[in-house]
Amino acid sequence: MSSLRRRLFAILVAATGIIWLCGILWIFVGAKAELEHVLDTRLQEAARMVDSLVAQNGPAFAAAASAAATPERYQRQLSCQIWSLDGRLLARSGSAPDVSLSDHAAGFSDRRIQGEYWRVYTIDNPAKGVRVLIGDRLGQRDQLAVDLVKGLSIPAILMLPLLGGLLWLSLGRGLRPLLAMAVELKAREADDMRPLQTQHAPAELLPLAAALNNLFAKVETARRHERDVTAFAAHELRTPLAGLKTHAQIAMAAGDPGVRQEALRHILLSVDRATRLVRQLLTLAKLESGLAAGQSERVCVGDLIEEIGAAAQPSGKDVAVRIDPALRDFTLTANRDSLAIALRNLHENALQHSPEGGAVVWNVTPDGRGIGVEDEGPGMPPEEISQATQRFFRGKRQTPTGCGLGLAIVEAVLREMGGRLVLENREGGQGLRAIAVLPPATSPCP
Repeated sequence: MSSLRRRLFAILVAATGIIWLCGILWIFVGAKAELEHVLDTRLQEAARMVDSLVAQNGPAFAAAASAAATPERYQRQLSCQIWSLDGRLLARSGSAPDVSLSDHAAGFSDRRIQGEYWRVYTIDNPAKGVRVLIGDRLGQRDQLAVDLVKGLSIPAILMLPLLGGLLWLSLGRGLRPLLAMAVELKAREADDMRPLQTQHAPAELLPLAAALNNLFAKVETARRHERDVTAFAAHELRTPLAGLKTHAQIAMAAGDPGVRQEALRHILLSVDRATRLVRQLLTLAKLESGLAAGQSERVCVGDLIEEIGAAAQPSGKDVAVRIDPALRDFTLTANRDSLAIALRNLHENALQHSPEGGAVVWNVTPDGRGIGVEDEGPGMPPEEISQATQRFFRGKRQTPTGCGLGLAIVEAVLREMGGRLVLENREGGQGLRAIAVLPPATSPCP
């Protein structure tokens, strides 16, 4: 299992190491350039000193004096040669080779002699007829730069464990609020959805704490809703089940065929109500779980309503269903199953509230953006319209088989599709009009 502390530690140590390496490289390049300048200056000064001694005392004395004036620790570094201008070696220091250090005229030059590279400064003295050459080995210069870098690197390497320890302790202290949050969450009970306290939380933990608090709120809302649905469902199922038992007992004990027939009719009503409730609960659960969502396709609304009307269970009443021909030209892009769920619930709701001999009418709204269904029932009190889409709300004018979930399901489907449900009483107070506002039609049905 990966550790955030170890990961941050590795990143910080690696970053520190890279910075140190870059710093050492920078120091090495800069120090070497500065060292080259200093040593070249030393070559010039030594060459001028020897040239002045040649002018005063002669070549042999100048070479000896140069060697004697050079400290013992540097005698192996600087080498001196004095040549005549016609190419004869007049004098040299003990560390100087037999061959000429340079074949160039006055100034700086580099030359390889017996496998070693030399840096040489040359001064010509025409008055004395001599040429003074002072040189040192480039390998020794490089060694000086390497020794300088070693002097800087070794303390840094020795301090690396101390730096690592300080980084490890600092990360532990810095991650302590996150650990405290984890300990608090671990100590909670499964049903404890209280929000995390963020007053003293670091700024970096605030997004995580806010996301967790938002999640807790959603889970608590879902659990509360689940409890409410379970309680309502249990209550609603209790009524038809109790009615089933009561009317079954009546049917068994009744000697009068009329009483028995009436009891059986009530049993059928209770079965219809229980069946409708179970089906709508399953539909609602399917919608909330996202299982109803699927691929969108072109749907001809008129054909879909005809299929729903043909498959609808008989309501026991003679109710006519009329579909506006304009719906045959009304198409939209939607998930067919989800749209069918919404329209079927609107259709069943209209059938349940329509009286004997009434009619259910499907049409297109004048603006062409909605599908309306009208019944000829008692309508709905204005104060109940705003509550009609609440789950298990049945109102004052409830039907025997209603359970208060149909309009809630319709609203959930339309909201998922980007639409909305509009409820209004028909003019004259006779019947209810339900309008499913959906994306407008774009092409006629084939």
